[in-house]
Amino acid sequence: MPAPLASMTAFAALRGQGPGALAWAWDLRSVNGRGFEPRLRLPEGVPGLEQAVRAALAARIVRGTVTLTLKLVREGAGEAVTVNPAGLAAALAALRVVADAAAAAGVAVAPPTAAEVLVLRGVAESGAAEADPAALLTALTADLDPLLDAFAAMRQAEGAAIGTLIAGHLDRIAALTAAARAAAAAREPRWRAQQAEALARLLAGPPDPQRLAQELALLVTRADVTEELDRLDAHTAAARALLAEGGPVGRRLDFLTQEFLREANTLCSKAQDIELTRTGLDLKAVIEQMREQVQNLE
Repeated sequence: MPAPLASMTAFAALRGQGPGALAWAWDLRSVNGRGFEPRLRLPEGVPGLEQAVRAALAARIVRGTVTLTLKLVREGAGEAVTVNPAGLAAALAALRVVADAAAAAGVAVAPPTAAEVLVLRGVAESGAAEADPAALLTALTADLDPLLDAFAAMRQAEGAAIGTLIAGHLDRIAALTAAARAAAAAREPRWRAQQAEALARLLAGPPDPQRLAQELALLVTRADVTEELDRLDAHTAAARALLAEGGPVGRRLDFLTQEFLREANTLCSKAQDIELTRTGLDLKAVIEQMREQVQNLE
């Protein structure tokens, strides 16, 4: 069974919860790129996370500029606050020293409120415990497979749609190539008449065998489009084979579209016929449309 085509444009998101009253949100998205370009925005304080994320992405993604963001938040804004007895005693002792010194200096100092005492360093403690880094790493990396599964599903769905569009373009190119062959055949009598006129002009003057041979060769090569049409047919077959192969074939298809354009350009330059020129221009338009789709494939 052929591997599925995949688009380089996709998005996936996932939320999770773990130790230490922590919650997190993953955001994974990608756009077109010449190669695999990961851009990570990860929180600090989780040893080994970046290495694990890079390895997971590289194992599943071949091409694309990929941006992965992870945001950690601590839940439980209304959790209980406990008082540290030792910290409270130290804070009260310090306040007593300040009050005594102020009284001795004849300075009136208002007594602090309970709320003001609570915000002093070491007096109040949050009920939340810090998450163990190893446990947090395990919980976070467990999300990578489902996140990448969702991401791959979106890429493949878009890739299938792009493949259908490209197949339609290839059908159109094949039809236009056949039309170009018919136009070239219809042009044959006029082309032969033009050759005869050119030969007559050459023979009207003093004979020059070398120039005559050169002009004859130029006449033939300037007008014969058989090779260009044969190569267009071959490129169409090769592109269809790549679509059937599936997987990360975007780069090879992109190269092939450049070859398509080269043959279509040469066809137009050799046409010497309105109908053949029109068909060549139609070919170029379809190839450009196909190339836009190809450049979205992994």
